[in-house]
Amino acid sequence: MLKAIRVRISQGSQTLPDPRQAKPVGLRGTPVVGAAACASGCQACVAACPSAAITLAPLQIDLGRCVMCGDCAPPCPSARLSFSDTFQLASTDRAGLLISAERPVPDPVRVSAAIRSRFGRSLKLRSVSAGGCNGCELEVNALTNVNFDIGRYGIDIVASPRHADGLVLTGPITRNMAQALQLCWDGMPDPKLVIAVGACAISGGLFEDSPALDRAFLQRFRPTLFVPGCPPHPLTLLCGLLDLLGIPS
Repeated sequence: MLKAIRVRISQGSQTLPDPRQAKPVGLRGTPVVGAAACASGCQACVAACPSAAITLAPLQIDLGRCVMCGDCAPPCPSARLSFSDTFQLASTDRAGLLISAERPVPDPVRVSAAIRSRFGRSLKLRSVSAGGCNGCELEVNALTNVNFDIGRYGIDIVASPRHADGLVLTGPITRNMAQALQLCWDGMPDPKLVIAVGACAISGGLFEDSPALDRAFLQRFRPTLFVPGCPPHPLTLLCGLLDLLGIPS
């Protein structure tokens, strides 16, 4: 016991005191679209993008599709594309994930008075991996560790849909998981919400055109929060949830 106490004292506090002010090292965050003009007829960035996240005229990046691979920046002859270390990427509007030189950051998360009143002090989430690679799932799990500690805000990941207020959806939604996802949703009591985490959940990502997918669930139930990334940093999801619930720093 004394040894454990000495180790705890030597480590100090490891929990981020203010997630919004964190400075993660080595993070590839928000894409940056420069103001320089594209070379005539150039489509190098479009050709390099593996998830069809880039469109031209004007140059625009869809964070709901972007897998943050960085492959678009090196071939750009005008050096218009780069990446910042900004991790606050979540939005309550799917169209708000489109960024360009004129619109450099995603639309901010809109606080809902109804959601804040209902879930502001206690939000229980059920995580469902609908065919994901386990990247987003690992980052969702990381929210419960000592560094991020979402429990201090009254937010918890629960084991049963019966205990959940929100569904955290990861993965592109394969046909084999479509029914299980619907059953989980049906088992959750009202009111409830969907949180789409990662490019696969938001748009299908790299697998968007695969015949193995069945994304009809998202046609029936629109996500309340979109958290882009591949996978998103835990801070991206955490800050998105805090903003959604109107929880101050």
